[in-house]
Amino acid sequence: MLAGLTRFLTKRLKLKVNLAKSAVARPWERTFLGYSLTWHKVPRRRIAPSSRKRLERRIREVLKGARGRSLIYTIEELNLLLRGWAAYFKLTETKRALEELDGWIRHKLRCLLWRQWKRPYTRARNLMKAGLAEARAFRSAFNQRGPWWNSGASHMNQAFPKSFFDRLGLVSLLDTVRRLQCVS
Repeated sequence: MLAGLTRFLTKRLKLKVNLAKSAVARPWERTFLGYSLTWHKVPRRRIAPSSRKRLERRIREVLKGARGRSLIYTIEELNLLLRGWAAYFKLTETKRALEELDGWIRHKLRCLLWRQWKRPYTRARNLMKAGLAEARAFRSAFNQRGPWWNSGASHMNQAFPKSFFDRLGLVSLLDTVRRLQCVS
């Protein structure tokens, strides 16, 4: 199929075909400018998985250097990346990837907090400052689980909900894309 199309384009239309970029495949298997299509009866634009992975890699790079910095400074640096990314992908018609990315970013930031606190007593004290009861804070701080598990656990979600990150100024991809879609 591709060979026939290539032959037609080169011989008849006198066009050059870049075989590295060309393929014959279903629309949802291909990407174009960072977008892909859903496979539903009425296809919708979505963010391509490769674009999403690239963003995740960039966020990891930003957060890797944030171990010794304040959360506010880290969020300011992260916002530059998130605003630009949301502006580019404002034409997406699906919200699932944006919701998942928003949740994953907050999870990463909670993990960053947990790692910065280092010691169980510091963790318990900070959880109590965030509004957890003393017994629950100490039980959570001394649970012997890793930072990633704790950052997704209910005690961290209760102590640092989405509204906490909104107050610190963290850009929500979903809210930003929706706002940009309304303006256009």
